[in-house]
Amino acid sequence: MPSPKAKNPGRSGGSPGLSGSSYEFFSSTKQTGRSSPSHLQRQGSDPTTARLRASESPSRRRGSNSSTGSASGQGPPEEDGIRLNPSLIRVSLSSLLAIDLWLSKRLGVCACEDSSWGSVRPLMKLIEVSGHGIPWLAGAAYCLYKSDSAAGQEVMLNLLMGLLLDLILVGFVKAVVRRRRPAHNQMDMFATFSVDRYSFPSGHATRAAMCGRFLLAHLVLAAPLRVLVFLWVGLVGFSRVLLGRHNVTDVLFGFWMGYCQYKLVEMLWISPQTLQGLLGLSA
Repeated sequence: MPSPKAKNPGRSGGSPGLSGSSYEFFSSTKQTGRSSPSHLQRQGSDPTTARLRASESPSRRRGSNSSTGSASGQGPPEEDGIRLNPSLIRVSLSSLLAIDLWLSKRLGVCACEDSSWGSVRPLMKLIEVSGHGIPWLAGAAYCLYKSDSAAGQEVMLNLLMGLLLDLILVGFVKAVVRRRRPAHNQMDMFATFSVDRYSFPSGHATRAAMCGRFLLAHLVLAAPLRVLVFLWVGLVGFSRVLLGRHNVTDVLFGFWMGYCQYKLVEMLWISPQTLQGLLGLSA
């Protein structure tokens, strides 16, 4: 009669297949150095998570860390750096503007009666009136009316047209730029208009430059008178800064603009024949 041990061999060692597979599983774990699933469960970790963590190579972790560090450790991109840096032109313009304001304030020695050169202020205001538009317009219209020669009428007519062109262009530029007059200026000018509260460009400087160039080109003047015309143009521009009416750049740009206006008058020169033709067409 067979013994119970022979009838139930699975109680003692289990079935041969199971024991063999069990032996092979534990032997493979010993060879590879991995822990058993039961051991992983006792530590409270998931076998799948452990295998995924173990499969991450150090080189991949180093690569991700280096890429993250390079992205976070570097400064702003090159385009942002260029955008943040101010341009050279803007810095130059800001520096020139600061120098212009400082120099204009230092030269405004006749801006008021209490200034260092306040006693010269009446003389500077007389020079200011000599470059005003109303006396020049009235004088050109009177000379045109009293002139007997055709050449004189032609010259006075074009001077009158140049003065009107100066008023239009200067008023337009002032209305566009809208630069305020210096803070130390006193608004006690003779016969001002709405656009005269703006500073850029100097209308006196443009008018003096244009009229001075016009007189030197179309009037026969002796050498002393030509020198006086040059001095008058310079004094009119310089008086604008001394009185605190304008900044230095307003006067310099006004001189250049007045010279350009003279060139424009020469290009649009109106002869008596042209005027008669225009009057005939209008009639």
